[in-house]
Parts: sequence; C-alpha cells; structure tokens
Amino acid sequence: MQLLLYHLFLWLYRNAIRIASLFDEKARQWRVGRRDIIQKIKTTLPHHEERIWIHCASVGEFEQARPLIEKIREQFPKRKILITFFSPSGYHQYKDYPLADYIFYLPFDGRRRSAQFVQIVNPSVAIFVKYEFWYYYISKLYHAKRAIILISGTFRPEQPFFKWYGGLFRKMLHRFSFIFLQDNLSKQLLSSIGIQENVAVTGDTRYDRVQEIAHQAKEFHDIETWIDTSHLLIAGSTWPEDEKLLQQALSSFPENWKLLLAPHEIDTQHLNEVATLFGEEAVFYSQLQPNKKNRVLIIDNIGMLSSLYRYGTISYVGGGFQKGGIHNTLEPAVFGLPVIFGPVYKKFIEATLLVENGFAFSVKDYEELKHTLTQLMENSDTRCVNHSQQLQKFVAQQSGATDKIMQILGQRYL
Repeated sequence: MQLLLYHLFLWLYRNAIRIASLFDEKARQWRVGRRDIIQKIKTTLPHHEERIWIHCASVGEFEQARPLIEKIREQFPKRKILITFFSPSGYHQYKDYPLADYIFYLPFDGRRRSAQFVQIVNPSVAIFVKYEFWYYYISKLYHAKRAIILISGTFRPEQPFFKWYGGLFRKMLHRFSFIFLQDNLSKQLLSSIGIQENVAVTGDTRYDRVQEIAHQAKEFHDIETWIDTSHLLIAGSTWPEDEKLLQQALSSFPENWKLLLAPHEIDTQHLNEVATLFGEEAVFYSQLQPNKKNRVLIIDNIGMLSSLYRYGTISYVGGGFQKGGIHNTLEPAVFGLPVIFGPVYKKFIEATLLVENGFAFSVKDYEELKHTLTQLMENSDTRCVNHSQQLQKFVAQQSGATDKIMQILGQRYL
C-alpha cells in the first residue's frame, strides 16, 4: 500500500512539473535537463572505472559535500567522482565544478530508471547529502550490494520516519551502510526506530566549508570604495518578504550605515522589482561607478556573496519567511557578523545554535526587525569586536566534521 502511494507521489510530481514548465523557468529547466538523461549518461561514461557517486539536492547540499569531495580527491585521486543534482539551481551553478569528473541531473526516481542508472554508473559507494531519500535508488543500490552513505544527516520527530505511517521511509533508512549525523537528537530518533549501529554524530561539514571560504575570500576594491567609512548591513539570499522589511527599516538607519542586498533570485523581473522598491537610493553592482553615492547596492550576479560578508558589520539572511526556511547563516557567521532572519528557522540546527548562543536573532515583523537593528547598530565598536571574536571562535569549535567522516569512510568504504 505504501509503495502504491509512493508511485502516486512520483506520478503527481512529474505531472505537476510538466504543467508548471509551461510558465515557470525553473520547472522547464528541470524537465528539459532530464530529457534523454539516461542515454546521455550511458554515452558519457566509459566502462571499467571505479566511481564514487555523490548526490546533492541543490546548492546548499553541494556546499556541505564540497569539503568531503576535496578530501576524497586528495586521498583517492584515481577514483572518478560523479555528482548528481535534483534541482536546476544546483546543477547550473556547479555543472563546471573542476574536482568532479562527471556532473548530471539525477534521473527522476522510478523502478526502471533507477535500475538503469545504477547499472550504468556502477558506483562502488553512493553518498547522499543531508536528505533526499529516493526509494528505488536506495533499493537498487542495496540489492547491488553497494555502500550507501548519508552525511550531515539531521532528523526531526515530525518527519515520516518516526510516524506510524512511515514504514517505507524507515525501510530506506535501514538500508544505509553508514549514517553520519549533525546532532545527538537525530541519533536518539534513529535509535527509537532500531537504527543504532553504523551511526555516528560527526557534525555539519558546512562549518568546514565556510572556514575555507573565509580563508579564500576575495577582495572587491570597487565595493570598498563604495562603503568608504560607513558600516554595512549585508542582506544575503533575500526574498520579496525580506526585501520589503529591509526597505521599511532603511529609513531608521543611522547616517553612517549602508545596505548591500543580494537577492536569492536574480532574474531581470525580480531585480527590477527590487530596484523599484528601493528607488533612487539603490544602484546595481553592474552599474556601480566610483562616484556613486547610493545608500543601497544591489548585487545582480551569482558567486560574490560569500566573500562580501567580509565587509559587513551585521548580516540579514533571507528565506525565513518562506516555507522552505532560511538560507546559509554560517557564511556571515564565520566572519563574526551577528545574523538576523525570519521566523522559519527551527529545523536548521546551525541557526538554532546561533540563536541559543546569542549570535543570531529571529524577527517576525518590521517592528522586531527595527528593534533588533537599533540594538545592534547602537553597540559600541569595542562590544562589536568582542562579539565578532566570540562568534568566530564558536564557528571554529564546530568545525572538523569532514575529517571525522573521512576517517571512517576511508577505512571502510573507499
């Protein structure tokens, strides 16, 4: 019965994408990218290679996998690395990632497609990042006696695995060869459904990734000129709800503060909407000139944000008013910036830890945002420096998950 419902879910999902692709660009990319994908993979991959398959849902999961990919490439240089993405955003941003040998869309789950994929790719080990549990892929890997690994896993009591109706989901988890977790609560939840062996709490590999980003952060002299002697609020990965709140708050900024805004979506329509919202005070980065004195700078490209946090005093991370939740809070935190975000964050362990330790602040409306910004902006420079040092130390203390994972992965499965 549960497998029948899973088939119904797959059918509904595919048809929803088919309909959405008529008017939504991402849905169109999702569909077009998978056209003849099995044949593309078959004609691309040579025979007789030992491959490691790493699957990432999207951008965030790839960033979690990246430190591990680098370690695998360093320690096992002869192994071929094949990466798949579920989302178009992840695939398009990293399709040219140089440390991978092959990068594809993941063919949509199904009995026949998953069997073809596993037979063609023939991975010695399959690594799933954080989540994405596809029944037929896991089943085919399991019956082919391939190692199935989960890294940076995190679980919550409300998930189907721990409900009376979650038998199919529990079956998938029991087929994993090893599960690396972010926290002890996840370990306790797995134990409650009989998964106690081959489980380890190793932490979140994103802490390792953001430490690396901080050490390699780029400099942008044109932005330094624009900032001049001002303090800077950096708002990253923002959605319309975030942008409206920030526009409201801008009028309460002290004179020596500016706003740098990096929207999550940078299609022409949305960028124009953001520019209209902020009016004459705003300028696009692509149009920034040395003599521009605009108070708001809108980043209209992808790839700069993680380095830009180095210039900030306070950060705002978008997505906290979306169903999916907030984006990457660790990228600003690694530079010692206090982080502000919306109310949808509690399923993100790192965000919860930042709030509990006084390094992050959740706001539900304009009044709370204005109050939080006032408190942070009025802090003395000395207090800001102390806060920044404490936060950077906190992030450093959470690092090391990649080495812990590689110690077990390298000894047992690679």
